[in-house]
Amino acid sequence: MKLLPGSFTRVRAQLDARLPHTMSRSQVLRRSWPFLLDVTVALIGLACFYAIVLIARLWAGSAQPDVRISLSASALPRYAFYSVVRMGLAYLLSLVFAIGYGYAAAYSRRLEALMIAALDILQSIPVLSFLPGVMLAMMALFPSRQVGLELGAVLLIFTGQVWNMAFSFYSSLKSLPRELVEASAIFQYSRWQRLWQLELPYAAIGLVWNSMVSVAGGWFFLMACEMFVLGDRDFRLPGLGSYLQTAASAGNVSAIFWGLLVMVGIIVATDQLIWRPVIAWSDRFKFEQVESARGIRSPLLAALQSSSLLNGVGRRTLLPLQERLYHHFATQKKQAVRVDEDGRRSSPRLLQTLLYTVVVAALLYFAWQAIGLLRGLHATDLRQLILGAGATFLRVMVALLLASAWTIPAGVAIGFHPRLARVVQPLAQIAASVPATALFPVLLLLLIRSGGGMNAGAILLMLLGTQWYILFNVIAGAIAIPSDLREVANLFHFSRWQRWRTVILPGIFPFLITGLVTASGGAWNASIIAEYFRLKGQTFTAFGLGEQISAATDAGRFGGLLLGTILMALMVVTINRLVWRPLFRLAETKYRLSA
Repeated sequence: MKLLPGSFTRVRAQLDARLPHTMSRSQVLRRSWPFLLDVTVALIGLACFYAIVLIARLWAGSAQPDVRISLSASALPRYAFYSVVRMGLAYLLSLVFAIGYGYAAAYSRRLEALMIAALDILQSIPVLSFLPGVMLAMMALFPSRQVGLELGAVLLIFTGQVWNMAFSFYSSLKSLPRELVEASAIFQYSRWQRLWQLELPYAAIGLVWNSMVSVAGGWFFLMACEMFVLGDRDFRLPGLGSYLQTAASAGNVSAIFWGLLVMVGIIVATDQLIWRPVIAWSDRFKFEQVESARGIRSPLLAALQSSSLLNGVGRRTLLPLQERLYHHFATQKKQAVRVDEDGRRSSPRLLQTLLYTVVVAALLYFAWQAIGLLRGLHATDLRQLILGAGATFLRVMVALLLASAWTIPAGVAIGFHPRLARVVQPLAQIAASVPATALFPVLLLLLIRSGGGMNAGAILLMLLGTQWYILFNVIAGAIAIPSDLREVANLFHFSRWQRWRTVILPGIFPFLITGLVTASGGAWNASIIAEYFRLKGQTFTAFGLGEQISAATDAGRFGGLLLGTILMALMVVTINRLVWRPLFRLAETKYRLSA
């Protein structure tokens, strides 16, 4: 049979018309989208498994404390991978510690004051002060393995991330709405039920935003954690921080540019793949009595929720396991350890006495060893440290004032407008995560040429490193303000000043105090880099406490390092006791959301 020209097209059109169930191209894509999601999730799982194997091989190898850092752009993907793994492990460790420590401090009346004082001291200790003890301990535990150096770097990053998260969780527990606490008591929730259904959801928003700024703080100190000098030993770990520090020391502008470009790429990917979905997920825990006009959305979160592979794993494995664990812990009501209305535990007094004795004996032993390090110092050393502490205090106060002047109105605007937050929040996260220490060489050269000098440079570096603590806490506080309060303000036609005085400032006050406390501690910590910086073989200094601590670390003078650390801790704790602690009590009582 011979077909006439064009007859095949007419036959195809007739067949298509007789097949009503034929799917359009958009329908095919819509049906194949879940399959593509499942394949993507599976590939990500395989990539994570390979990454674990690769890290295990590296960490199980022989120790290489002085590896040569290549400034070639081809080495950047490998260095970036190593740094991301260290940052991720340090963050997970920080999250677990923050929840456990904050919970224990909030509900232990005997130890609360001691634990908060210890937290004040620990957050005031700069990263370099932890460096000798952490690195020597890890190298003693793993003398010939790379895992010792890697764990030491992870713990150092941990000390730069954890404190504001612990403060955030603690302050959230202390400001729980009274009616929700009473409801949990009426329903006789166990401690596990109260933690899982009340405390963690209520603290989620603050914890998420403080996690973002904690990771940003980790990037800030990454250069000091991956490449440092301890006495006559030069420690270098392959990573993005050591790459940037090597490039800054060599004055290699091209390498600094490529390193910053890779770091910005990592930060953007982290924001889009992790923080944006987590922020959208945590928005469900906002405490309010009316539904928000429009919440925060994440296309990636919606795509993951529509994945049949993840949903199947969740329904068949995770959900039954979660139900069994929840039922097990929920039924364990005050069996092994009883807690009365005053929060006092009825555990055996003998065990408590023995534990306290061991702790006190250990503290006395280490204090005696520390006194031995201080014997070689003179009165002139103490006088220089005190004068340096005064100079650093002035720089910290100037940095806090400058940071508060713009972060409070900007944070409120971002928190009140989700559409603005979708645009500004990724930019703020990128700016917060780019370590100021990587930009500092360029800024320092500009300041020196313009006559600003290291004093202005130190304040600028403190500002760049700590203003994000205030900004992200203010954003979290603005988001947490119930929508019904804002609607009442609109209903009564409040003026701008009335809104700030009666709704905004009281609503963000607990979060603002948390941000100021952590920003103050972060500024003191940043002084060790802001006042002592190496560039092109030269060391630029600004007289201060951070400068003397950094110089003592480089020279291996542990006595001067210890005395400088003690003095910095005393300064921060005194400020916390006289200023921040009364403001915290005010936030817990007058400005808590309760009926």
